[in-house]
Amino acid sequence: MADVATRAGVSRTLVSFILDGKPGASEETRQRVLAVAQQIGYRPDSAARLLARGRSRTLGVLMDVRQLFEAELVTGIYPAAERLGYEVLLSANLPDRDEAVPIEALLSHRCGSLILLGPSSGAAELRMLAERVPVVVVGRRLDGPSPGLATVRTDDAKGIRDAVGYLVELGHREIHHVDGGKDPGSADRRKAYRAAMRSHGLLKQANVIPGAHDEAAGAAAARVILDSATRPTAVLAGNDRCAIGLLDGLSRAGIDVPGDISLIGYDDSHLSDNPRIDLTTVHQDADELARHAVRLAVAMLDGTDDTADVVLEPRLVIRGTTAPPTQRSTSVVSK
Repeated sequence: MADVATRAGVSRTLVSFILDGKPGASEETRQRVLAVAQQIGYRPDSAARLLARGRSRTLGVLMDVRQLFEAELVTGIYPAAERLGYEVLLSANLPDRDEAVPIEALLSHRCGSLILLGPSSGAAELRMLAERVPVVVVGRRLDGPSPGLATVRTDDAKGIRDAVGYLVELGHREIHHVDGGKDPGSADRRKAYRAAMRSHGLLKQANVIPGAHDEAAGAAAARVILDSATRPTAVLAGNDRCAIGLLDGLSRAGIDVPGDISLIGYDDSHLSDNPRIDLTTVHQDADELARHAVRLAVAMLDGTDDTADVVLEPRLVIRGTTAPPTQRSTSVVSK
């Protein structure tokens, strides 16, 4: 801005007024300033201007680039932020570096509030972070309120309960769960699975196969199932990516899904309704999760909301990977 003022022969204040569209300059001066700005390629630093006014209008978003559902969340966060007059700065969480690195990078770029999608940081670390900047955690449940820290999530317990209940209604009893290991949300889903099996009197049939929220874990779980002396008639995966790995591994081994084994995922990511996958899954509303996350991040910046735990209802989406157990599948289990 100082360069524009020097070349146009006017004050920096007048340049600021002209570039902001405010009155106070003649048309000739306005045109001269705009021409100089265009000539030298001047672009206003909106972050610096907002910071000078004591307020950042940038929301920092941390995501795992490997997770399809988090990409869908980001797709909803951008328009939700723009509608409220905020910009979004995105940073990726990678498996080979500490999560604190991209978080600190977002803070160094003057983000006023952070939206963390499925963070792996512990609850104590998140609360310490919230002492520095408002934080919204998406996709995780945290015990107890904390100033400056909000959560937005789906009711995972209900989603898993509905999935198990549906399989039981179809006639399944040998229902196994491939969990998400240490991935966000997996502990709640694992606990909900055991509780649902217990409620149907099937706790003895309950079996948790260690996994993760990716295709490789699903493929590994498929090998465990194939090598087992008693195969399940239905499998509930920790998320859609794991379910897709299971589907591929079972299909390659000649196991018919759902003829031999029914399969349910979790998330309802865009790949799940691909005609070649057609996955029965638990739907999470990515757009609503994104909208609430942005709303809370802005509200905490405005000082109108401090803590919240927004819980959305899941919905079971029935597609082609589930069916009643057949004589063939039940006979395989008894071998």
